[in-house]
Amino acid sequence: MADLAARFLYLLATLVARLPWPLLRRIADGIAWISVRIGGRESQVAASNLEIAYPELLPAQRDDWRGAIVRTTARQTLETLRLWTRPHADNLALIRRTHGTELFDAAIASGKGVIVAAPHFGNWELLNQWLAWRTPLAILYRPPESAVGEAFLRQVRANADEGRVTQVRAEGPGIRALFKRLRDGGVVGILPDQQPKVGDGEFAPFFGKQALTMTLVGRLAERSGATVLFAWCERIGNDLEFALHIAPASEGISSPDAVAAVTALNADVERIARRDPAQYQWTYKRFKARPPGSGEDNPYYRFERTHPHP
Repeated sequence: MADLAARFLYLLATLVARLPWPLLRRIADGIAWISVRIGGRESQVAASNLEIAYPELLPAQRDDWRGAIVRTTARQTLETLRLWTRPHADNLALIRRTHGTELFDAAIASGKGVIVAAPHFGNWELLNQWLAWRTPLAILYRPPESAVGEAFLRQVRANADEGRVTQVRAEGPGIRALFKRLRDGGVVGILPDQQPKVGDGEFAPFFGKQALTMTLVGRLAERSGATVLFAWCERIGNDLEFALHIAPASEGISSPDAVAAVTALNADVERIARRDPAQYQWTYKRFKARPPGSGEDNPYYRFERTHPHP
């Protein structure tokens, strides 16, 4: 039943994605405008995150940035529908510039395994397709609560990556599969800035605020000896144009000291996020978990009762 519903959703996504991009962009901007006006979930989360991450901004500046973040988020939703439902080659043609791809090629050639850390910046679905074009890889994902949602994601990503991506659930057997792939010299992709479950992470500074951060990247790197690279597809215009970037991770990211490793990880993610705050996923409740004994409140509590999603 879930697979049937997912196929129906895919048909709807295909129909929507066939609309001209200028029209889709206007639709997205309209949705964003409404969200800001009515205080929608994305707008409120973005406002809270900007207060935490950029306390130096004046209120008017913060409002402008919040509008840009919500607008970019809405555009990305429709942009991604296009990426999922169009030919792979057409999507890759949207990447106009590349930077640091020689680092990726050299890391693969070394045979030590490669961990691609891809923060929620720009369009990470286009990055997945570029990586799949260059090499087979496994990507770690957190399954949606809905069975239909998971079936839909599996279908659209399978259609886009032409069978070269193995999707691995963020669970015990999946983590073991990632270790094995790295030991065999393979490539693994991870979104490193998702808040892990309590017990699966450590607190470390992120934009000056303690944030619960996954230790998985550091553990994989330290135990396997794999090379860690950061990668992102950055928007460079309004007409679906991107620049792809590959950059080395800080040395401390593979430290056996978990706190040191996540501190290095967050510093690298922060450098990327600061390139263009509108392109970072500030609509995510990144600071929801607070350090035990800190006495700090969940900064999103004031509106979570009406917008309970994570």
